[in-house]
Amino acid sequence: MTIKEAMKERHMVRKYTDKEIQEDLVLKLNEIIEQNNKKYNLSIKLMLNNDKAVNCIIKLLLAKGVKNYIILAGNESDNLAELLGYSSADIMLYAQTLGLNTWYVGGTFNRGVSKYVPDKRVIGIVAVGYGINNGIPHKSKAIEEVSNYDGNIPNWFKEGVEASLLAPTALNKQDYKIIGKGNKVKIEINNGIFTGANKGLIKYHFELGAGKDNFEWK
Repeated sequence: MTIKEAMKERHMVRKYTDKEIQEDLVLKLNEIIEQNNKKYNLSIKLMLNNDKAVNCIIKLLLAKGVKNYIILAGNESDNLAELLGYSSADIMLYAQTLGLNTWYVGGTFNRGVSKYVPDKRVIGIVAVGYGINNGIPHKSKAIEEVSNYDGNIPNWFKEGVEASLLAPTALNKQDYKIIGKGNKVKIEINNGIFTGANKGLIKYHFELGAGKDNFEWK
């Protein structure tokens, strides 16, 4: 499975089996995490066999079996959340190619996990493992609702917007606008505390769908 294929196959999965993640897959997950940490100066960390990711109420009402997760953390900076959102997309889609399921958790995670990454800012977690099922596609807005292109819409722009709609966003509101003119593209988004992470998630997916060589971020 390619990363692009994984983008279409990955869905939110909140309930997991007790099956352990094999050692070779753990090594691969840590490799992709380390690549992102080095590239963007982050402190993302994989936690295994640890049930502290979500609180008891969430476990009872929404989630089950979340014992492996990735802490999204780094040194405080103006673009930290965006970098973590971008990197989390890379990691989640790679995990999908390994046959694993994921759940991006930006608001209902247990803040206590920050103790595992001392002196770093934590914006969320990504649950990872073998889902009880593979999830279902989330409801998406139409392309016209989240984008605007000045002139005839090129295929790369359309494919980029379609890909962006596959990205997980806060409460799945998809409150953003991708604006294009020529080969210049920008994202307008304002989701409060989730703005940075959502922008990173959307950017990664748009790039994957559109192809980085076809445009420039404005």
